[in-house]
Amino acid sequence: MGTTVTVRHIEGMRFIGETENHAIVMESGYLGTQKSAAPMETFLLALGGCTGMDVVAILLKMKQTPRKFEIRIEGERAEEHPKVYTKVKITYMIEGVEFEKAEKAVKLSQDKYCPISAMLKRSGCKLDYEIITI
Repeated sequence: MGTTVTVRHIEGMRFIGETENHAIVMESGYLGTQKSAAPMETFLLALGGCTGMDVVAILLKMKQTPRKFEIRIEGERAEEHPKVYTKVKITYMIEGVEFEKAEKAVKLSQDKYCPISAMLKRSGCKLDYEIITI
């Protein structure tokens, strides 16, 4: 079948999402308090994890080990419900690798491997990225 997760209501607008071995708390500020990431923020975090893991794996195969790697993601949402992301910009900041290798790793992630990026693009979201190497 595939992957199965469970999401349980805790209180107010707080939910816990559980996989077989892990959990994450999500919360909306709808009731005035928010102590955890909202679901749409969690989506961007998942995007960063997805593409970041691709990039590191590809760089390691190219014998490039980043000293530092950070991904900044900015998302713009539609004004009307369901308020989907319409524009996302990913900035990859990678220290200690050759720019050409970083560029190749990011392109492979964005064009071939990252399913979250693929879902965003197929939904009509404009997805841009930039790479900064130090």
